[in-house]
Amino acid sequence: MSQDCVYIEEMEVGQFAEIGRTITDADIVMYAGVSGDTNPAHLNQQYAEATMFKGRIAHGMLTAGQISAVIGTRLPGPGSIYMSQSLKFKAPVRPGDTVITRATVTAIDLAKKRVTLATVCKVGETIVLEGEALVLAPSKG
Repeated sequence: MSQDCVYIEEMEVGQFAEIGRTITDADIVMYAGVSGDTNPAHLNQQYAEATMFKGRIAHGMLTAGQISAVIGTRLPGPGSIYMSQSLKFKAPVRPGDTVITRATVTAIDLAKKRVTLATVCKVGETIVLEGEALVLAPSKG
């Protein structure tokens, strides 16, 4: 196992990791291509200006993907297996926004090698997404 992971035996409730990413037009276009979600709210400025958001927004699942990045690269990191994720979309993310994503350990089940993480994405002080993840964490044993 990579030494970049945090083994479940080393985790503590309250421990967290975070990453930041600025969402670009290219990210949105590439996500639309990969996912097949070509909703004009994401891709067509003229259409999007007539919506409740008054402009283009990023796909919610593009933002949620940052949670996977935190889990797979930081906490627990390489070797983690995503088991479940709840999501509540709270506010839009727009092209050019920098999203800070944090995963915080809320519970540890050593017997099952599972960790529960509170997951939050913010743009500035605004929570744009929140939820909870259950992850099978790497173990020393």
